[in-house]
Amino acid sequence: MATTAPAPQTTVAAAPTGPLAVATGWMARHSIRVLQTSLGVVFLAFGVLKFFPGASPAEGLVERTVDTLTFGLVSGQGAVVLTAILETVIGLTLVTGVFLRAGLVVLAGALAGIMAPLVLFAGDLFPDGLPTLEAQYVFKDIVLAAAALVIGAKALGARLEAR
Repeated sequence: MATTAPAPQTTVAAAPTGPLAVATGWMARHSIRVLQTSLGVVFLAFGVLKFFPGASPAEGLVERTVDTLTFGLVSGQGAVVLTAILETVIGLTLVTGVFLRAGLVVLAGALAGIMAPLVLFAGDLFPDGLPTLEAQYVFKDIVLAAAALVIGAKALGARLEAR
């Protein structure tokens, strides 16, 4: 006669309750969408600003970077308008969620261009080894790139869960 092993004991832990658990659950459900929307607003604001000549403090750096990256094919105000269009489209895709994956692809390319001055113009951005205001402007984009990674992971199916 064969004996069967007893069924394994399983316990179900009660879901945590209280204000901390409620806050944690809310953040798990909504924080990535809030991050996506806020990143979209940042790109939308920076993009729209570039449509107005002289309004963006990054205009000179944009002109120089795009001119260098395109080997002079796109330069001057054309470089700024191209950047304005790209940043505005990125912002709209992030805010609305419409064509989000396509917007994230454009964002990945834009981030490469945004970070390019750190390599292309390192001597100008770090005279005497200290960062200029332009260098600090580019450095803050590291946070934008990290936010884009989180949003991209979610768009590709990753989940954030409260524990």
